[in-house]
Amino acid sequence: MGNHMNEANPRSLPHSVWPAQAMAQLERDAADTLGCTLYELMQRAGQASYELARSRWPQARHWLVLCGHGNNGGDGYVVARLAQAAGMTVTLLACESNRPLPDEAQQARDSWLAAGGVVHAADAAWPESVDLIVDALLGIGLNRAPASPYDRLIAQMNTHAAPVLAIDIPSGLLAATGATPGEAVFADSTLSMIALKPGQLTGKARDHVGDLHCALLGLAPFLAGVSAPVARYDAADLAAWLKPRKATSHKGDQGRLLVIGGDSGTAGAIRMTGEAALRAGAGLVRVLTHEDNIGPILTARPELMVDALSEKSLTQALAWADMIAIGPGLGQRAWAQQALRLVAASEKPMLWDADALNLLAITADNRQNRIITPHPGEAARLLGVKTSEIESDRLHAAQSLVKRYGGVVVLKGAGTVIADETGAIAIADVGNAGMASGGMGDVLSGIIAALAGQKLSLFKAACAGCVAHGAAADAVARERGTRGMLATDLFDRLWQFVNPEMIQR
Repeated sequence: MGNHMNEANPRSLPHSVWPAQAMAQLERDAADTLGCTLYELMQRAGQASYELARSRWPQARHWLVLCGHGNNGGDGYVVARLAQAAGMTVTLLACESNRPLPDEAQQARDSWLAAGGVVHAADAAWPESVDLIVDALLGIGLNRAPASPYDRLIAQMNTHAAPVLAIDIPSGLLAATGATPGEAVFADSTLSMIALKPGQLTGKARDHVGDLHCALLGLAPFLAGVSAPVARYDAADLAAWLKPRKATSHKGDQGRLLVIGGDSGTAGAIRMTGEAALRAGAGLVRVLTHEDNIGPILTARPELMVDALSEKSLTQALAWADMIAIGPGLGQRAWAQQALRLVAASEKPMLWDADALNLLAITADNRQNRIITPHPGEAARLLGVKTSEIESDRLHAAQSLVKRYGGVVVLKGAGTVIADETGAIAIADVGNAGMASGGMGDVLSGIIAALAGQKLSLFKAACAGCVAHGAAADAVARERGTRGMLATDLFDRLWQFVNPEMIQR
């Protein structure tokens, strides 16, 4: 499912994601390097928006264009002029200000007026028949809730029956973070200019952007030579991480994974983690759990090696393992705390999830050989803040977790953020609302741990694991919809994505 137009060609969106605050400088540098003016870029942005609107809504005859008092509004004036020249009926409403318009936007407005266009006040009545609304109110510079009259216009758009094309970003959605501090447009399509921004991919983005598109505006030669601080990954990237196996490889080559968890009554969580690891290609998976769980787990998945968790069994298993995952169903009693202390003493690569994170929040430490996979509530406990603070700036939260706890952080949610101590940061552009069900995180932990055991670095294992997990859920959603999706349903589809050479078959 996801939020993108072209499932068959996910590469139609760039991998590069730029912070909103870097865009103005990037645009100026690109224009200087390629010898074009900022007004030329504005005309290209308007042209790209117009063309997308025509291809997406070819029957739309009456366009309502809402322009703000900035360069986003300038793009809107260009769209209006092109649509009117092509024979559309165009009604344009503009928000005025006592500040002058930026130069480029003023040029675009003058061109609209010179072409016979009319500028109506922001509080003008909307025409009865509108087939398409173009949102050119607020751009990527917004960092607070929209004020009047913008908030009213946004609310009016959201209750109108006509589809909405958002230029660069839906007005009210913060491009830096994906937060919505006030009213925000629910767009049917969004056309991002020059580059993608984090707020189009994480936070509340998926509720607001609709189909996401990106127009490079002829700046591809410049953009190819600059390195973006954030990467966007989807299923098309799996082949770079997950190569076909050699014909002579054996189970010992594919990683010995130890998974620890499942107190009495929570066998399901650790069983899902163990099976997910097998499904993601782990050579051998040993589960240490409460003795009550041994029979049920072995019955459900005989390929797992299952034993009771004790100090002796854990010490032996830690010596055996290449990779360790601890936390699903672990609980927080003394039994769990002792297991976590023994694991924490190991230098081997490891993943901590669920109750391991709740215990970590009580006794914090910083280590380089660990992946942590918190959901926003766990992240809030780990940082001692409210969950709303995590969700208001997910990239910053992931970076704060790395600073405090070290290693690699996977901040789960719509637009999962992966960050590490080198400053690398990625957004997994996969997944859907069907994943809002119990056990999804347990499955993710198994997939990531299995990939780390197959010789991927912790950061690459986290990225590849998040993408394979979300892509498998998207495949399930395409077949059956999102409501009623179970975590174990992903096993039917996961093979396709951990064997990327199979994706096109």
